[in-house]
Amino acid sequence: MGQALAAYLHYLSILLLFALLSIEHVQFKLPLDLRRARSLIITDIAYGICAGVVLFSGLARVLWYGKGLDYYLSNSLFHAKVGLFILVGLMSVVPTLVFLNWRNSLKAAEVPQVSAAQARLVIRVIRLELLLLSIIPLLAVLMARGYGVIG
Repeated sequence: MGQALAAYLHYLSILLLFALLSIEHVQFKLPLDLRRARSLIITDIAYGICAGVVLFSGLARVLWYGKGLDYYLSNSLFHAKVGLFILVGLMSVVPTLVFLNWRNSLKAAEVPQVSAAQARLVIRVIRLELLLLSIIPLLAVLMARGYGVIG
């Protein structure tokens, strides 16, 4: 039962991760208004929490419910999956820092100022995150079929 719950939580959090990042992509457009700016911050916080759930539920599956730690550590596709996940996490710092810089403006009930260049950067980062996240399930499918085994 624990294995099924861990898998369900992992898959559900992955779906939510994609959904929240897609919401950020759709909501982040200029000109920005106060409501959307606040919504973007809340969405980004939820995205971060969801990424944590993906990480910890995946870790639980690897350590207690999966095919055994040795299987995962000896699979190059597993390393690629984890590497992509870490890369996406590092990339997500860019939009998060932009959104966190809005706090003072939002406290004063002012619309945050965002340059066109900054907006383009955030949109490009979000799109690249979505692309890289979409590769991870392919690696998971290949790994589950026995590909990527080292030695």
